[in-house]
Amino acid sequence: MAAIIECVPNFSEGVDMAVIDSIVERIGAVNVGGKGVKVLDVDPGKATNRTVVTFVGEVEPVLEAAFQGVKAAGELIDMSLHHGAHPRSGATDVLPLIPVSGITLEECAVLARDLAKRIYRELGIPCYCYEAAAFTPERKNLAVCRQGEYEALPEKIASEGRRPDFGPAEFNDIVKKSGASNVGARDFLIAVNFNLNTTSTRRAMSVAFDVREKGRKAREGGSITGKVLKDEDGSEIWIPGTLKGCKAIGWYIEEYGIAQVSMNITDIRQTPLHVAFEEVCRRSQERGLRVTGTEIVGLVPKSVLVEAGKYFLAKQSRSAGVGEEELIRIAALSMGLSDLKPFNPREKVIEYLMEDEKEMQIKEKLVRMTLRDFSLETASESPAPGGGSVSAYLGALGASLGTMVANLSSHKRGWDDRWKEFSDYAERGQALREELVCLVDEDTRAFGRIMDALSLPKGTDEEKKARKAALQAATLYACEVPLHTMRASAEALPLALAMAKDGNPASVSDAGVGALCALAAVRGARLNVRINAAGLDDRAKADELTSEADRIEKEAAALHDEILKIVETKIG
Repeated sequence: MAAIIECVPNFSEGVDMAVIDSIVERIGAVNVGGKGVKVLDVDPGKATNRTVVTFVGEVEPVLEAAFQGVKAAGELIDMSLHHGAHPRSGATDVLPLIPVSGITLEECAVLARDLAKRIYRELGIPCYCYEAAAFTPERKNLAVCRQGEYEALPEKIASEGRRPDFGPAEFNDIVKKSGASNVGARDFLIAVNFNLNTTSTRRAMSVAFDVREKGRKAREGGSITGKVLKDEDGSEIWIPGTLKGCKAIGWYIEEYGIAQVSMNITDIRQTPLHVAFEEVCRRSQERGLRVTGTEIVGLVPKSVLVEAGKYFLAKQSRSAGVGEEELIRIAALSMGLSDLKPFNPREKVIEYLMEDEKEMQIKEKLVRMTLRDFSLETASESPAPGGGSVSAYLGALGASLGTMVANLSSHKRGWDDRWKEFSDYAERGQALREELVCLVDEDTRAFGRIMDALSLPKGTDEEKKARKAALQAATLYACEVPLHTMRASAEALPLALAMAKDGNPASVSDAGVGALCALAAVRGARLNVRINAAGLDDRAKADELTSEADRIEKEAAALHDEILKIVETKIG
């Protein structure tokens, strides 16, 4: 699975839509290796004279789009003429990279530093690195990097301790026009409102003070009207709240007729959404209030809702080994995400918004079919889907049956103390199922690569050479995909063994059928490895692939036989 990152540049132009459109167009036009980015939102503000753009994609396209956005802003915006209500230091004022999936914050910080270096090297625009990308502790704070704003840049560049991390030694014409950009990496920020069964802003604010990291001022007697307490240095004393990385206030929303605790979760690793929800519920109840639902403002990564779904299932001592859609549905039900209006994951989850429906239909042509259509397509005169795709689907069915037995065992009456044991098995089974389902279409695409290579021209010696190289690369891939299917299908057998031994005895036959499917998948995929390996010129590599396939098949067959003995014995 490719790593996905989000970028949210803030450009110092919120009035001239021609300028804004040009910048966004440059971002959206990026293409790296056939992949671009998806612009999710463009939010101009006239009073602030500032536009926030949100786009997502794989790492390389996002980095290139970010660079092109900075380049366009540097060409089109003159900071010497800029005025607005929001603090700013450059035409591209802030440029944060945010991990969404498959990448860590630390990795994004390295990317941000490299991007800042490139911006200065190729464009001459100075850059400060902030938050996780900061080179010094004090520069983690954006306010420190942007101190004095654009107008202070001549003085800051001349001062050794205040110069940009990447920048010139003097305030030149480029800096005069572009200002300085602040390039950073931060965790995904979740904006969320918790709905309360009250109209009291004061009570909502009290809950917000209870939970936000900053907390509240300490007062004499603990009352809200008491004198603010100070320490021996004369500084006000604060009582911290219970949630790290959270900012919150209470307000009244006239549209809904309720008060809310409005929160920004700036560190979702320390405080996941479901943890914030539970704590706001607890603190509200202590004050005689109840949280009636949750309103997510903007977008969330899929992992936020998946982890919430797992958490709430665990509270019920229920297996988390269910599909992604069900986990998200449980999260939505548990936190009341549809309290104010229907919650549609397809409109709120970043990964879903990134999906191009036409592209997905091509990529998942087979797995999107009905069972009837899949069988008809297989039975047609077309050579694909063939044995490789069918083997992958058999493997997916084997993993699914093992997962089913695990879920049934987790929910079996009298086995309540074992729910976590079976939930762990079911989660592993779900991961295998998903992996093998993806291989159904991947095997057919591997065959398509061979056909594409065979169709290449072969009129000249150079064309023949290129065609042969492409054919060998495609043939190697056509070996590797079914070998992947073998490995994943073989992993379904230990699951079936555990369920045959220790799972719900009423479902032991299902564990047996799962083992039959898994072994058939292993053996079917092995045939594909062998027939494709025969076409490889690199015989050492061919022998390596077939040897591994033979080993996997032998081990899988032994496990299968053990499982079937247990199943037959238990059936009696």
